[in-house]
Amino acid sequence: MEIDNTPSQPTAKNFKELLPAVRAFAFDVDGVLSLTVSPMSTDGIPLRTANIKDGYALQLAAKLGYHIAIITGGTSESVKRRYEMLGIHDIYMARSTKLDTYIEWRNSHGLTDNQIVYMGDDMPDIPILRTVGISACPSDAAIDVKNICRYISPYSGGNGCVRDILEQVLRAQHQWGTDHSW
Repeated sequence: MEIDNTPSQPTAKNFKELLPAVRAFAFDVDGVLSLTVSPMSTDGIPLRTANIKDGYALQLAAKLGYHIAIITGGTSESVKRRYEMLGIHDIYMARSTKLDTYIEWRNSHGLTDNQIVYMGDDMPDIPILRTVGISACPSDAAIDVKNICRYISPYSGGNGCVRDILEQVLRAQHQWGTDHSW
């Protein structure tokens, strides 16, 4: 089966022109929100990392009312608890077919593809990356992913790539660095 690597994202000279329309974010976990290489537990389960600066930006975006989804093939309860603590309610675990989950989430919030940023790093993410308005990936993403993404962060997975894209959107919408008295 041959994969069509043609991105379906909107045509704009610079991806930053698309940032004002963003209302939602969706992220993969392994290789995006956590390091690509992780130690294993004695049960053979990867022990995932969490970047504190990614966490700050995620909780800020959630407080500001952006819709945020975590879509992962993994099943770690600690991952679920981590993102719930940051105010993220749409956490989809053990999803082998991510596109169906993405469409379900998008529709449940009345969003359009052009209002969403998705960041993924490997082959299971490609169907969403070809669908979403702004496709993004970390610097160490698989080459097939890099070839179709609208934005490649200079940061690797688990090392601030999520903070990078969130901060860019929030800055473009004048939501970053302002005093948010909660």
